[in-house]
Amino acid sequence: MILDHSRRPRNRGKLGEGAVHVHGDNPSCGDELDLWIRFAPDGRIEDIKFSGQGCAISQASASMMTVTVKGRSADEASRVAGAVHALVTGSAQGENPDSLGDLQLLEGVRHFPQRVKCATLGWRAMEEALRLHAAQPATGEVSSEI
Repeated sequence: MILDHSRRPRNRGKLGEGAVHVHGDNPSCGDELDLWIRFAPDGRIEDIKFSGQGCAISQASASMMTVTVKGRSADEASRVAGAVHALVTGSAQGENPDSLGDLQLLEGVRHFPQRVKCATLGWRAMEEALRLHAAQPATGEVSSEI
């Protein structure tokens, strides 16, 4: 599943006007990611795209994220991001990883602490986009870096 998402990422591309844009990178390994989110009037994630380069884990995790959060509310997306972070860092106490569906496949990252930043790069970018949208619902493109 991870190799499939890495080789054939879903929701790859860019969104134009009205999208929140976040650029993130991991200088320790060279992963880079640009994320665009367009929010619906009710605050749900209407569309989400990403582009970038990096290791299989960073690209697969970002692809899996876009599939998972598209159509969800900001609160739901944020909860999933927190659960994924807990899963890959090994701090998921009392949480049921089965509720994450295919995302639970990222659990193996916890055994390689240097890869946690790879697996969470897209998720951190999404959380920044959610923060930006909450602070200033976008009427035009809003950009940030993490």
